[in-house]
Amino acid sequence: MKDDILTRISEVLSSFEKIKAGFDLSAEENKLKELEAKTTDPDFWNDQFAAKETMQKIGDLKKEISQFKDLEKKISELAELAQSKNTILTDKSLADEFKRELSETEDELLKLKLTTYLSGKYDQKNAIVSIHAGQGGTEAMDWASMLFRMYLRYCEKRDWGTEIITETAGEEAGTKTVIFRVVGTWAYGYLKKEAGTHRLVRQSPFNADKLRQTSFALVEVLPEFEEVDLPDIEIKDDDLEWQFYRASSQGGQNVQKVSSAVRLIHKPTGIVVTAQTERFQEQNRKYALNLLRSKLWALEQDRAKKEKKKVMGEYTPATWGTQIRSYVLHPYKMVKDLRTEVETSDAEGVLNGEIDRFVEAELQAS
Repeated sequence: MKDDILTRISEVLSSFEKIKAGFDLSAEENKLKELEAKTTDPDFWNDQFAAKETMQKIGDLKKEISQFKDLEKKISELAELAQSKNTILTDKSLADEFKRELSETEDELLKLKLTTYLSGKYDQKNAIVSIHAGQGGTEAMDWASMLFRMYLRYCEKRDWGTEIITETAGEEAGTKTVIFRVVGTWAYGYLKKEAGTHRLVRQSPFNADKLRQTSFALVEVLPEFEEVDLPDIEIKDDDLEWQFYRASSQGGQNVQKVSSAVRLIHKPTGIVVTAQTERFQEQNRKYALNLLRSKLWALEQDRAKKEKKKVMGEYTPATWGTQIRSYVLHPYKMVKDLRTEVETSDAEGVLNGEIDRFVEAELQAS
């Protein structure tokens, strides 16, 4: 037992040193100071969109720095305790407590280590997530709303902010389409592998005979871009057609009275985006432009991958044929990721946002 614990401590120290070598603590602390200095500007809250973004970044940075420092301190203390192994590891009660703390430290280290897998250029960005119900009417729309709830719960657990950009409700139940922002450091990096088709098998709650039903929903994930992020993608005013209308869904009475919802058409590509949940037209215009920018970026990525396909093999975009995960609620309970083979019988937990095992496995497999 002693040798096993000492080996684990050695592995923890080695892993942390590798992470520490790539984590510039002073640079992160300077970044935090710069952001906090912005909040002292009397005009800081004039642009609430930018202000909320800054406050989210401050919160994320504080959490990241605190977690790093706390973990460093905990690992240092464990290493010192291990030096007195004759006392610690020979006393059963002390040894049990030591092992518990070691296990907790290993779990925290794994979470920190996951960020080292996020090496994509835009992994630190906010994410724009779209969920579209597949064929199947009310059944599929209900499944889309279940997925939406699952991702909202996951984001809550990670302390990420979420804002709906646009939502089209189903006629009887559920959601036809919902597009929402996820605001938080590494949001895109963690969520990008959720893109693809999600399949649900269950007894239909909308059928009197409780027949077994299979439903599909498509999830798309894009990084959210500001104009300064993509200088090569030019959006000309002449290429845009703006339409304004009264929102017909969520938003409250104020939205119904004012034409605050926007529909933006990019004439060269035919891309159409809408934003309708904010009460103010200017805010919806910003959301629509950011969404358009992300879609234009995705279009360029798709073109590049199709060219690359000729050399490196087949490229598969996020379409209905790209099933990534299966959720079975009847006749047994199981959620299985078809890419990593990770599975669990805790389907209820997964649908309540416990998707870390799938997200982490996909990150490590990338």
